[in-house]
Amino acid sequence: MKRSTLFALAITLITTVFATKSPYQAVLQHSRIRGRPHGPNVCAMQKIRGTDKKYFTNCKQWYHRKICGKPTVISYECCPGYEKVIGEKGCPAALPLVNIYKTLGMVGATTTKMYSERANLQEEIEGPGSFTFFAPSNEAWAALPAEILDALVSNVNIELLNALHYHMINKRLTSDDLKHGAAFPSMYQDFDVHIHHYSNGIVTVNCARLVKTDQHATNGIVHVVDRVITAITNNVNSFIDTNDDLETLRTAVAAAGLTTMLENEGSYTIFAPTNEAFEKIPPETLNRILGDPVALKDLLNYHILKNLHCSESIVAGTPLETLQGTVLEVGCDGEEMTINGKAIIKEKDKLGTNGVVHFINELLIPDSAKTLLELAEGSVVTTATKLFIDAGLRDHLTGSEAVTLLGPLNDAFKDKSMTMTTEMKKLLRNHILKGKLSSKSLYHGQELETLGGLKLRVFVYRNNLCIENACIAAHDKNGRFATMFIVDKLLTPPMGTVMDVLKADNRFSTLVGAIQRAGLTELLNKKGTYTFFAPTNDAFSAMPTADRTKLMRDPKELASVLKYHIGDEFLVSGAVTSHTRIKPLAGEKLELGMRNSTIFVNRVPVVEGDMMATNGVVHAVDVIIKPLPPKTVSDQAEGSLTIRRTSAVRAGSEIMKNDDLFQKVLRSQSSRTMSRIQ
Repeated sequence: MKRSTLFALAITLITTVFATKSPYQAVLQHSRIRGRPHGPNVCAMQKIRGTDKKYFTNCKQWYHRKICGKPTVISYECCPGYEKVIGEKGCPAALPLVNIYKTLGMVGATTTKMYSERANLQEEIEGPGSFTFFAPSNEAWAALPAEILDALVSNVNIELLNALHYHMINKRLTSDDLKHGAAFPSMYQDFDVHIHHYSNGIVTVNCARLVKTDQHATNGIVHVVDRVITAITNNVNSFIDTNDDLETLRTAVAAAGLTTMLENEGSYTIFAPTNEAFEKIPPETLNRILGDPVALKDLLNYHILKNLHCSESIVAGTPLETLQGTVLEVGCDGEEMTINGKAIIKEKDKLGTNGVVHFINELLIPDSAKTLLELAEGSVVTTATKLFIDAGLRDHLTGSEAVTLLGPLNDAFKDKSMTMTTEMKKLLRNHILKGKLSSKSLYHGQELETLGGLKLRVFVYRNNLCIENACIAAHDKNGRFATMFIVDKLLTPPMGTVMDVLKADNRFSTLVGAIQRAGLTELLNKKGTYTFFAPTNDAFSAMPTADRTKLMRDPKELASVLKYHIGDEFLVSGAVTSHTRIKPLAGEKLELGMRNSTIFVNRVPVVEGDMMATNGVVHAVDVIIKPLPPKTVSDQAEGSLTIRRTSAVRAGSEIMKNDDLFQKVLRSQSSRTMSRIQ
């Protein structure tokens, strides 16, 4: 009991220790584990091929060997704070603890060290104190525009010194102290630096990534960053207000009443569409949205993430929630930041006091701001959309009427005639339901009214949600006024009872006669929920003549055979999985399965399915269905039984051998001697 209690306490302690690690420390620990075979204090690094960008590796990146969709090369380097010793494996020695000025040189930030000397900062960072220095790497200084760098180095005592002081905090802050969303006053007029510590282990200061962290010094700590940072004084709305390239956005924000929100405290990410982005939208669509306060607010909120995300925080595609309520897939492709897989970001990381702005050259329109026609354009229902328009239903797709469209997938029209007949127009009209519906609110047995006046039934199955024969194949697309359900088939509304369906199809003329002889006509005309695997004329013709004649002359036997083809529940093809059973009106259960989009019932293929009736559904088969042979123990099962028997025999013989051995031991001289001693 005591041992189990101690074990539980140990597990709890270990869990607590790992749970309290910061995301950065967790990633660093993973890099240490991967680097351990190469010696002590070695970390595995992933470098994006063709660039100088390196990252400590996490589990996902390690196995994918990719960052931002680009292949990486694994290298093994000393973990922060350690160095190599000639002749020894790994990085066994801790770096000498020296002042910040000397530490800059030891960690490779030699340009920052040089500028610190020029700006007369050397004495300060060599002297007493406890500082945190976010030191730009050599590459960060080289990436500065020439005019900015010239302005700094031409006035080293003021501009350069101020710039360097903005990279410093007057206290020691390790990576664990750099909490997400924290702000610390810098040593330049107390202007804040803004910290973001992301769940993937990336840490940024003013959107600059920390590339070498926790380099301890006698008078503080150094974190090397990948860009030169500048003071942040304005909120995100100021960017929109003062940038001529965002004039249309500025007007839209004011019209939607979002100005105050973007001026107040927050931590937003704004994907700001440029004037060019708005100009790409058809004028009719743009004017409709700009003139609709609800659609406009949804549009703008769709461009705003709930949390602040600098570009450096993104190393793989990540779904991020917007203020509009849905998500954007924010990712990266090499150096390019992407939205929903498209590299549409023109400028990035314009950091404000309450968020960050990324300029985009394409407008993002959420479904909630679209008409039905706009929802369908460019989707998987383009064939159906064209047919709806050809049928004169465009007004229903573009207006403000509350309806729900059943949009069949493009594949649903393969091998089907596209001729726009009166019947086709009527059928398409019945694909539009009255009211804006949600599939989550549908229930089994519910009836939905169409614009054509029909009542369509809802069927809820374990694996599918169907409206008549058409099953919903994707998530709802909720538009401004209407909803679209993407369905897998063209709708087949019921056109009478099961008996009516059979009588209307010449393939079932023999079956109709058989039903009448068996006295089942009334059954198939009355209210019910039948699934009829209906034998075609070919099925009866395939029977031996004598057997068919005998069956047709025996109404009782004929009724029994036909009832074996009729299930007592309603199953459309979308309800059938790889192994489904249905109880017929007579006989043992029917075994249903699905292979290569074909339904099989007792191994007989269905040649045409989903002929809908008011009291059931008909599936045509070209073979009379017979009960499956009784299941027997398979060869494999027999084999396993044989193995078990053999094992048992072997075990028994081993026991017998052991017994013989035990008896020999008892009879041995040593055993008798021991007995006498006792």
